[in-house]
Amino acid sequence: MPKKTANRYHHGDLYDALISHASTMISELGIEALSLRKLAEQIGVSRTAAYHHFKDKNDLLCAIATQGFIAWQSQSESIFSNDELTTQEKYRNFVHDYVHFATKNPALYDLMFGRTIWKNSQSTQTLRDVAYPSFQYQVEMTKIWQAQGLMPKNESTLRLAQVTWGTLHGIARLLIDGIYADASNIDEMCECAVNLFLLHTPSK
Repeated sequence: MPKKTANRYHHGDLYDALISHASTMISELGIEALSLRKLAEQIGVSRTAAYHHFKDKNDLLCAIATQGFIAWQSQSESIFSNDELTTQEKYRNFVHDYVHFATKNPALYDLMFGRTIWKNSQSTQTLRDVAYPSFQYQVEMTKIWQAQGLMPKNESTLRLAQVTWGTLHGIARLLIDGIYADASNIDEMCECAVNLFLLHTPSK
């Protein structure tokens, strides 16, 4: 496909193109290989055009992470809005989909939850406006599960949400890093997590 020149990109098109190509670059080569200069060269625009959208590399990385949170939030909401599933089935799908999302998009997942952005308070306000509500959504769902009797009512909703998310995050990291488990273990580990956190109550 021939490269586009800067004046052939509309404002929104160039923004989306930069994020899309940058996502591919970090997926294939890692975060260290990404730079706005290389990115601009790859899609055939000037560095000035790239810097018009992103002030620096961190700004671009935060934009990519933001898109990751939006994608995952959309996926999780579609699970819980599926009226054809029981509540237990919705939770099971949520657990499996979370871990599969992470392992299918390891570079993106690293960016969403890793130290590159969060360790040194490098997150942008736009990213925080998406990332924090994403976890808050899980807290709200945990509260509903407690009310429905699927999870222990005597536990703090916030702490329970943190522990369940921490477990899923841990499974995802073990698989991504290849420290303990391999891909063939994913479904079994997810089922174990579901069985640990859900009380055995009749389907609803």
